[in-house]
Amino acid sequence: MQTVRELIDARAARSPDATYLIAAHTGRTLTYGALAQACRAVAGALAQRGLEPGAHVSLVLGNGVQTVQLLLGAMYGGYCVNPVNLLSQPEQMRYVLEHADAKLVFAAPDWAERVRSMTASITRANEVVAVDPDAEATFAAPRDLAAPRPEQLALLMYTSGTTGKPKGVMLSQANLAANAQSISREHALGPDDRVTAVLPLYHINAFAVTMLAPIASGGSLAMPPKFSASSFWPLVIEHGCTWLNVVPTMIAYLLEGAAPPRERLARVRFCRSASAALAVEHQRAFEAKFGIGIVETMGLTETVAPCFSNPIEPRLRKIGSVGRVSGCEARVVDADGKSLPDGTVGEIVIRGPQVTAGYYKDPDATATAFFPDGWLRSGDLGYRDADGYYYVTGRIKELIIKGGENIAPREIDEVLQRHPAVLEAAAVGIPDRHYGQEIMACVILRAGRGCTEDELRAFCDRELGRYKTPKVFRFVDELPRGPSGKVQRLKLAALAPVR
Repeated sequence: MQTVRELIDARAARSPDATYLIAAHTGRTLTYGALAQACRAVAGALAQRGLEPGAHVSLVLGNGVQTVQLLLGAMYGGYCVNPVNLLSQPEQMRYVLEHADAKLVFAAPDWAERVRSMTASITRANEVVAVDPDAEATFAAPRDLAAPRPEQLALLMYTSGTTGKPKGVMLSQANLAANAQSISREHALGPDDRVTAVLPLYHINAFAVTMLAPIASGGSLAMPPKFSASSFWPLVIEHGCTWLNVVPTMIAYLLEGAAPPRERLARVRFCRSASAALAVEHQRAFEAKFGIGIVETMGLTETVAPCFSNPIEPRLRKIGSVGRVSGCEARVVDADGKSLPDGTVGEIVIRGPQVTAGYYKDPDATATAFFPDGWLRSGDLGYRDADGYYYVTGRIKELIIKGGENIAPREIDEVLQRHPAVLEAAAVGIPDRHYGQEIMACVILRAGRGCTEDELRAFCDRELGRYKTPKVFRFVDELPRGPSGKVQRLKLAALAPVR
């Protein structure tokens, strides 16, 4: 199957009465048969509005049943969807809405007027329609529409733009269908599996893993409006979830709460962590506290989320590794794109059916993102071991270069997170007239735990050595993050002391 429509139609034909989605906060359910009908109706409604197949539709919506129907229904009809990050700054959101060339924007009631104001200056006409993410859909009757082609653009998702304007990643019907099926195979998912859908659908992880993968496997998802640490385990228990899809930040906050009795979590097969590096100490603590094994994975928006995954079999997982290739090919290369031997750090590059063709209306960024032989440059530094497992040591743009020596910020993060008073930490390079760059660490302390800068410096000096010990510490209440929960490390530099 090579399109989203084929995935939906095949599942609806095989299991029309099986549950696809549960709205956890309302109890409302959506079967596969009802999903297919809603998708046909959404596609028909867009056609009635005069949208030609291939037209772009933006969504400024939080999680909800109608959000899912609009996303899937538009792609079902051959349209391209553009889910907009609700955490964007106003100017960034305005840029995305203009750059995406959307003919129609669906916005939540509390967003509609703001979106109309943002788009008022856009010369290309677009219509803003207010819709409730959770409301009962009131679409036109289904109608026959031409089937989308595998190569047709289905998803335009913008990167967070931490170092400039956001880039629109172009993903085709075939890209999405390929990875939905790959995820299902990788995690051995079946009709009895149900995932916690607590990540926002405007991020590629939730879009691909919690929304699309269950369609390929015939499973289901339990979706609240958003993540809440206090209601997470009740959600898992009440709705019989068999796997969890979270990001490291969520794991850190779940570790701060109480653990349910082990027997209440007996149905949970595994917890999937993605979108950012998971601290080894947090993985071990989570597995010990909740009795649930973690499958660490890694992917990019440009690869429809996962392209690496640890095996589902516990004995084969390697803590600290993002796993083996999943549905694609990968290599570790030097600056010229030449393969490096196992154990040598270089840039991780990827090639496969889920890899983007490039960035929307940005040929220069597209050319930069690929080596001439077609391999996608991930921007991640790492290495592969002799067993084929990949390890990420940092981002090329985030490397701290102190006195000519490359220092991976993640190494400092992980040492600080071993300190009993530290909940989270993130290191970044800051300007220094002697070394070029020095190290600053931003730290979130655990509730009720105190710690001084001198104590942390002594701890780092012992564990890292003087050269890698941060010169500056900043105690903060939160770290700047993208929608996936990944720390936007370069924004931390604004906290550096003025010199």
